[in-house]
Amino acid sequence: MSPIPRRSLLKAAAVAGAAAQFSWALGAKDAQAAPRAADADDAPVTLDWLEDGGLGAAPGSTVGVPWPKGVYQEDQKFAVTDGDGKGVPVQSWPTAYWPDGSLKWTAHAVSSGSGKLTLAAGDPAAPSKKVTVDKSGGTITVSTGVITAKIGKSGATLIKSVTRGSTEIAKNGRLVLIRQPEIEDEDQGSVKTERFEGAISAVTVEQEGPVRAVVKIDGKHRKGGRSWLPFSIRLYFYAGADSFRMVHTITFDGTQEPGKASGDFIRGLGVRFTVPMRDQSYDRHVRIGGDGTGLLREAVKGITGLRRDPGAAVQAAQYAGEKLPDPATWDQRVTTRLQYIPEWGDYTLSQLAADGFTLRKRTKQGHGWIGAGGGKRASGFGYVGGASGGFSFGLRDFWEKFPAQLDIRDAQTDEAEVTLWLWSPEAQPMDLRFYHDGMGQDTFAEQLEGLNITYEDYEPEFGTPYGIARTSELLFWANESTPSAEKLAEQVEAVRVLPQLAAPPKQLIKAGVFGPGLYSEPDRSTPAKAKIEDHLDFLFTYYKDQVQQRRWYGFWDYGDIMHTYDTVRHQWRYDIGGYAWDNSELSPDLWLWFAYIRSGRADIFRFAEAMTRHTGEVDVYHLGKWAGLGTRHGVQHFADSAKQQRIANTTYRRYYYFLTADERVGDLMHANVDSDETFLVLDPLRKVRTDPYTPDRHALSVGFGTDWSGLVSAWLTEWERKGPKWEKAKARVLSTMEGIAAQPNGFVQGSGLYDLDTGKFAVASAPVVSVSHLSAVFGLNELCAELIDLVDMPKFNEAYFDYCRFFNATKAEQAARYGTNFGSLLLFQGHSRLDAYAAVKTGDAKLAKRAWEKFYDSDGYLESDPWKTEKLSGPTTLVPGSEAPWVSTNTTAIYGLAAIENLALLGDKMP
Repeated sequence: MSPIPRRSLLKAAAVAGAAAQFSWALGAKDAQAAPRAADADDAPVTLDWLEDGGLGAAPGSTVGVPWPKGVYQEDQKFAVTDGDGKGVPVQSWPTAYWPDGSLKWTAHAVSSGSGKLTLAAGDPAAPSKKVTVDKSGGTITVSTGVITAKIGKSGATLIKSVTRGSTEIAKNGRLVLIRQPEIEDEDQGSVKTERFEGAISAVTVEQEGPVRAVVKIDGKHRKGGRSWLPFSIRLYFYAGADSFRMVHTITFDGTQEPGKASGDFIRGLGVRFTVPMRDQSYDRHVRIGGDGTGLLREAVKGITGLRRDPGAAVQAAQYAGEKLPDPATWDQRVTTRLQYIPEWGDYTLSQLAADGFTLRKRTKQGHGWIGAGGGKRASGFGYVGGASGGFSFGLRDFWEKFPAQLDIRDAQTDEAEVTLWLWSPEAQPMDLRFYHDGMGQDTFAEQLEGLNITYEDYEPEFGTPYGIARTSELLFWANESTPSAEKLAEQVEAVRVLPQLAAPPKQLIKAGVFGPGLYSEPDRSTPAKAKIEDHLDFLFTYYKDQVQQRRWYGFWDYGDIMHTYDTVRHQWRYDIGGYAWDNSELSPDLWLWFAYIRSGRADIFRFAEAMTRHTGEVDVYHLGKWAGLGTRHGVQHFADSAKQQRIANTTYRRYYYFLTADERVGDLMHANVDSDETFLVLDPLRKVRTDPYTPDRHALSVGFGTDWSGLVSAWLTEWERKGPKWEKAKARVLSTMEGIAAQPNGFVQGSGLYDLDTGKFAVASAPVVSVSHLSAVFGLNELCAELIDLVDMPKFNEAYFDYCRFFNATKAEQAARYGTNFGSLLLFQGHSRLDAYAAVKTGDAKLAKRAWEKFYDSDGYLESDPWKTEKLSGPTTLVPGSEAPWVSTNTTAIYGLAAIENLALLGDKMP
């Protein structure tokens, strides 16, 4: 979702050519998982960078690559070569396995490369400078061959030192938290704050070379006897790199209560380093990023612009960041007066909103600040150091996740201090209190009435932020001297858009991952196909533009989109209950990831990446009694009382994890393995049940749609990854599939009684018809396509095909099959993809015909819709822009998925 710098021009906007259609005959009457051919394609894979420019100044990149079933075994080695056939050092490891034990996904880390790379079986090239990890003693020492970092095992200092050669570039890397115990409205009261520092509780070396090393640091922020705000930090080091990456996660466990002024209000949250300063003050340099690759380029003691001229060459050298000649060689009218030139030691850039930053500086503490400029959207990059070495630093998504700030302090002394503020201390305190007082909604009946007017499912004490999380990414460079302007621009660009290698869509399609047959490369070979592709492009572009126009930015908000539009106010319903933030409702995450994996488009990847970072962290609880559950759409991401599996759904994280091997997302997926325990804590249907129900460990009511799809996605992923609980996870995948298949009405039964200890569903004694329009639109079809491919269980296949066959059937057809119809349903267009899938798998031509009928002429977007935007300007709207008032996110998500899957499955059966 970030604007892309100049090196990141979009590639592969849409891959033309014939689509890889899923053969009609392939699935005919085939309800079993057939193994792929033994001679499956093991051809080399071309890897390319999402954006132009290659690795640039980034430390390295890790890419996930899928393989067809049976091609490679766990002990397979892989090699990478560049365009000239030269070996590129690579570190490879498995991230998922097929049920037969062969490799399904592998991850590959490289620390060099600018053009296309080729991945193939073979012995990897060894790096000339390996990453090494020494765990002995009181620190963990990681060396890239260029820089060395000493990481603390306890205490408050996470990174004790960063050296390059014999020069210490930075030290005392630590976490800073400012707590404000009371928040006052308007201009009353006095502000008091207290500072906490991160305290390490555990350190784990997850990888130790030769190309990539990863160190995880866990702990809490501590002051005196209180520890709170858990953190999880990962540090990434790559062979030969002069930089490292930090992935920083906090989980909120403070107290903030609506209507109360006292609580745990975060006033500042940051990462701080000390930077030794060895050079003369006129050889000390400060660089702070502005708009684009723009930079403030100054010296602590400037010798440009003076009344007396030290010489043009001296001035040019200082501006370039080069070491100056001996002052004795300058014009002596300057040399003899150097002591009278101020030394500017402190700098602050504050980005308190998405559209504006200010920059100021002062000589030192206790003296006044002066303005040093400003602009719209700062890059989040800074540097302080000198001719003998310096420290570059950057915070990704700086302005998108405002309020953010960069501080440099005491650069005129022997030790400067830099702080990257993830939450600026100059902003208002982080106020996460629930936004209203309940308005008398004390009973379930009253709450349901509230739901009927604002679409918000309110319940007292449920709108809590306790347990939500946020992840940020930072980059650091240990420079041997002040970098050139060109090098600094490369570092800025790495901060703004972290370089990412990618496997091409054809490799994903060939490997049969993410649901074989459900997606194909864009195909405009016929007018009908081209029109759908145009619609898909329109919808993505519209949402990308709306993020900018509506300013869907901010620390807790960036990555999400809004649910429903208010056509009267010409505004998304940001302040109306369940119509505000979308929180993965009806799977926009899946729509975006499917749009990416079929196209390889960088802009779609970045949009989906930001959404995955958001929805997996902010919309889900990671601590407390609701850990493992997510929150339904609402005005605040945690506001609604519907805490459900469907939002915490691991399905939404799988794509980013397998494509990038991101460890934090891996943590999130593993954490969901035991989320079936949440059904013992909270009954998702507590407000609408008509029969008595008390959660029982051995008889928990679990729905076969939104509930089970969330659970089974976590179990399947743990099984594929061979995580710590993979055997339990595998058993639950199989047992619950068997349980659903054994129900009198299969999926149409709606729900079953689940035993937490055995992981099995009790088989109901009598058939029930209980079908919801929501059951299959939170990833059920995509998951079942994967499960049916992986597991040989014909009865399950038939149960799912039956559900697909009858959801969009007529009421008479439903009644003839099940004894009664399914009642009033919605989302027929979205369910056309179920028709398409079942049509291919069973060879049912009538289902294939119905799939396109429901897609084109039911309840979603129609060909007769405008498929264009209308301009907006004042006084109609806050800022100029555009609107498509007929667009809603629910419809967009399910139209997008139906279009992509129907084209792949039945593109040759279009009317």
